[in-house]
Amino acid sequence: MKPLAGLVVLDFSRVLAAPLATMIFAELGATVIKIERPGSGDETRQWEPTIGKESGYFFAFNRAKHSVTLNLKSAKAQAIARQLAAKADIVVENFPPGTMAEMGLGYEDIKAVNPRAIYIANTGFGQNGPYAQRKGYDTIFQAMSGLMSLTGEPDRGPAKAGLPMSDLTSGLWIAVAALSGLAGRAQSGHGCFIDLSMFDAQVAQLTIAAARFFALGEVPPRTGTEHPGRVPSAAFQCRDGRWLHITGSDQHWEPLLKALGLDSLLEDEALKKNAARVERRDEVMGALSYAISRLDRAPLLEALERADVPAGPVHALDEVLADPHTRARGLVGSFEHPSVGKFPALRLPLRYEGYDNPEIGRPPLLGEHTEAVLRDMLGLTQDEIAALRSEKAV
Repeated sequence: MKPLAGLVVLDFSRVLAAPLATMIFAELGATVIKIERPGSGDETRQWEPTIGKESGYFFAFNRAKHSVTLNLKSAKAQAIARQLAAKADIVVENFPPGTMAEMGLGYEDIKAVNPRAIYIANTGFGQNGPYAQRKGYDTIFQAMSGLMSLTGEPDRGPAKAGLPMSDLTSGLWIAVAALSGLAGRAQSGHGCFIDLSMFDAQVAQLTIAAARFFALGEVPPRTGTEHPGRVPSAAFQCRDGRWLHITGSDQHWEPLLKALGLDSLLEDEALKKNAARVERRDEVMGALSYAISRLDRAPLLEALERADVPAGPVHALDEVLADPHTRARGLVGSFEHPSVGKFPALRLPLRYEGYDNPEIGRPPLLGEHTEAVLRDMLGLTQDEIAALRSEKAV
């Protein structure tokens, strides 16, 4: 048994953040019914990278779901959506505020047919506030939340993260929201509405940067790979051109210097404390960078591992996927797709004892499960489904 077996999730979301959350639910055992537009579906079905006529982007966030096509501009399709919501534990949508209510699918509409539903409205800026009606994208949230201002080298302009971190982390917050709602329902017996703004989610993650501002009044600058409050904690370029990231605390200082042969720093008693190393950052980092630039990465990494100094190679994506630990942990699997064949995929990073582990599911074809869901969940006959098709409601 998987931990979310028996739960039903009605998923009106598209693109990335919310679809990531609902894919997590699906591979943890929930039945996820993804509502898509007839003919085109989730817009990411057409996005790069493509494999034949299929989208790798769509594959990455929609595995293990059931695809049902509904034309939500149709009153009959809206009625079907409400019937499905009546049977759902969780409802997820990511339309602009008010859009679902206009279609008779807002929280009050769903609550009327299912007071136990956990309804999550994932928007860019929330249900209220001066930006509520603004459209937003991952990089906009990275910029407005301060993440972009914190990312990059000190002498260069701001940089976005290498992945769509606002989308990805918002997806995880949606999962937290849904599971907390279910835990509350187990105690109270009723569902709830959750207003989850992607902007809010990013501001909430400022954490350490905000702590420095609250404690010191400091607006943290860009520090590249360095840590503002710890030295050393940075990526260093080795003689062979490869990069090695080293992060150490006071107990690692002496073994690090011994491995690098930096006796002059070793004799400086003050530098045994991180506060002094932070104060003399330029001096310390200059000495470390020079010493490391004269050594190749592989033997240096071996020496640091023997000395129990935390260090790791800066890997490119292909190196990560080929890493022996990645392979040993089974982080890369695959699914069989009817038009693409066997296709690689990244597993969820959860391993259970007491429940079955999540399995990589296949992304659905557009509308693949429409007939089965309408028949098995709602009891519609073949004639009724055919009539809905002729009216372009499904």
